[in-house]
Amino acid sequence: MAIKLIVGLGNPGNEYVKTRHNAGFWWIDELCRNERISLKAEKKFHGHAARMTHSGQDLWLLQPMTFMNASGKAVQALATFYKIQPAEILVVYDELDLLPGTVKMKQGGSGSHNGLRDIVAHLGATDFWRLRIGIGHPGDRNAVIGYVLQAPRADERDAIEDSITRSLKVFPDIARGDLQAAMLKLHTRPKVDTDLKEEKK
Repeated sequence: MAIKLIVGLGNPGNEYVKTRHNAGFWWIDELCRNERISLKAEKKFHGHAARMTHSGQDLWLLQPMTFMNASGKAVQALATFYKIQPAEILVVYDELDLLPGTVKMKQGGSGSHNGLRDIVAHLGATDFWRLRIGIGHPGDRNAVIGYVLQAPRADERDAIEDSITRSLKVFPDIARGDLQAAMLKLHTRPKVDTDLKEEKK
């Protein structure tokens, strides 16, 4: 099934632009630069959106402007308007349980990420696709809120940007709906990644 909507999660406002929680926004921004397209404010979709065509497929890009914990409102609005099914949606977001430089893709579930939880609540489904951009964990769950709302260290930012670049290389597969090929390429790690920890069980 082809992906018809890609959602990058983050928080609106200049104070959040460089924070770890905005990794999903960074991904969408980089894709837009690569494809030379621009997002525009779409009030009815509660976010910034753009329609594009790639590999013969039409799809929407969306950055909810509702703040992270209310991301589902924007996703539901666009998906309902264009009759997009949950399995045709890819959500890109920051993942605490993966180290910076690691990126994983899967279908289903929501985990502990508040943005995903709200999307599940609004869609009434968990079978959308997820692209998880590793940002690392502070080591103390009580420190998580402050951690995700801070900018990463320079070396972490470089690692995160590298993972975004690598994941965007499989965008043509995603646009064609060949999600298994995209996952295989993403999860086959080059030798330089061998020192990264495995995803937490």
